[in-house]
Amino acid sequence: MKKRIVAALASVLISKTPVLAQTAIEMNQTLDQLFGEHKPYADFLTRLQKAIAASDKESIAELIDYPLQIKIGGKAVKIKDKQHFVTDYDEVITQTIKDVVAKQTYATLFVNWQGAAIGDGKIWFSSVGKNKKIRVTAIND
Repeated sequence: MKKRIVAALASVLISKTPVLAQTAIEMNQTLDQLFGEHKPYADFLTRLQKAIAASDKESIAELIDYPLQIKIGGKAVKIKDKQHFVTDYDEVITQTIKDVVAKQTYATLFVNWQGAAIGDGKIWFSSVGKNKKIRVTAIND
């Protein structure tokens, strides 16, 4: 019986299924397990939320991993760089995106091996590149 319980717990820990924490402490532990540390993710969420609340296009543009493939008006568009993002800001950061970002709490982020998601996958962010900076990797309106 003990072997079954240990095996079940082990499979949960190494599974690729998403993990939903209920408290900030649990989210810290989950992110620590998945990515080695939680602080960059917590800080990134705060920065993103503040920038979107302030409609700070330039600051948000700094938080994107380019190129970013998105849909605008049902049409696939590749946002090539910061300037392109700023130009198309209102089509990318829609009211729906603003609302889900404003409502998101750190403890209720959706996380798995791919990164963290806001609003059931409306925005994904994760560490990217050689320097492992946290960046927005997807926006799905």
